[in-house]
Amino acid sequence: MYTPVLRVARPTDNIDALMHFYCDGLGFEKLSSFNDHNGFNGVMLGRSQAPYHFEFTHQIGHIVGKAPTQDHLLVFYVPDAASWKATLQRMQHCGFPPVASYNPYWNEKGCCFEDPDGYRIVLQQAEWAL
Repeated sequence: MYTPVLRVARPTDNIDALMHFYCDGLGFEKLSSFNDHNGFNGVMLGRSQAPYHFEFTHQIGHIVGKAPTQDHLLVFYVPDAASWKATLQRMQHCGFPPVASYNPYWNEKGCCFEDPDGYRIVLQQAEWAL
């Protein structure tokens, strides 16, 4: 069965700050980038074998601002406790303290971090289950 690749594309005013958060903090890789492509700069971040990646773009001369709410988030399920703890420590070492989740459910088994644009990432220490 074919597994589609998911690209989450989002504009930003600060690609460099997001690279620090997602690469240095979360451990993603820079997969690709482009400059002045039809007036846009951008970077693709993720893990080379993962079926998803993030694209952050900046339109030259355009301001996009911050996340509209604190409940705009992405959730990563990290079932291995040691990997989960190591990621939490790396995030904090890189200067990203945890924040209380807007929805308290995510505080029960997870830890929430806010990226430089105000969007939130939850690292959920659990298996994915419906």
